[in-house]
Amino acid sequence: MTVELRGLRPTDRPLLEAALRSDDTFTAEEIAVALELIDDALARADSDYWFRVAVAPDAPGRIAGYICYGPTPMTRSSFDLYWLVVHRDARGRGVARALIDEMERDLRARGATGVRIETSQLESYGAARRVYERHGYREVARIPDFYKPGDALVTFYKRL
Repeated sequence: MTVELRGLRPTDRPLLEAALRSDDTFTAEEIAVALELIDDALARADSDYWFRVAVAPDAPGRIAGYICYGPTPMTRSSFDLYWLVVHRDARGRGVARALIDEMERDLRARGATGVRIETSQLESYGAARRVYERHGYREVARIPDFYKPGDALVTFYKRL
């Protein structure tokens, strides 16, 4: 799938929400947090939440996916990947790869030295963890029962 990557636009909000709700990956609480970051980025030009949006020319009116990342507080050149979302209908078509590649290009240009990703151990996040590993991110920490009993916090990191 060929996708166009661009910045966040105010008209994207309902389409990003639709991508978040396109399957059962995210809970209502997680979607609420994701929408808070989108709203912050739309409201403040100096937001620390940066977005790249993937739009597929063959699917007008739909967002194929998006990535949200930003500087890690109290570090000089470390960044966090907060959200990587691919619409259910666009999965397996290289959208995640394109978004991560674009984020890494942007961060290298900003002098980044590394990217941290925090995610869940639940199987609903298994596809995301495999995407991160294919892009060279390595698991560096795991905190058992972090989110809830049986759901560890899994931290990935990649030096850029």
